[in-house]
Amino acid sequence: QVQLVESGGGLVQAGGSLRLSCAASGRTFSNLGMGWFRQAPGKEREFVAAINRSGGSTSHTDSVKGRFTISRDNAKNTVYLQMNSLKPEDTAVYYCAARLLGWGPGQYNYWGQGTQVTVSS
Repeated sequence: QVQLVESGGGLVQAGGSLRLSCAASGRTFSNLGMGWFRQAPGKEREFVAAINRSGGSTSHTDSVKGRFTISRDNAKNTVYLQMNSLKPEDTAVYYCAARLLGWGPGQYNYWGQGTQVTVSS
């Protein structure tokens, strides 16, 4: 089992920044592909970003490219999502996820409880 705990969400004005953190436990963190997803009210959950085991490769969905950056610190068992130039349409519950095989969009094995991000206009 993998336990994931997100933090760092909150209320921010448009144009502002937030950094989400996700602390993992239960398995060797460096063996996990990690990702961030989000779900806005009335919408399906969508992929935001992913990072491979070493942190050497990342993927971001088009709507956040140039604004969001995923990173990880394997020594701290933590994955981050730096969010800059936030827009009201970024408002959602953000979820951290872990997968045992591979990385990128698609199926994940473990999920955090989510953290709310609200961007005011």
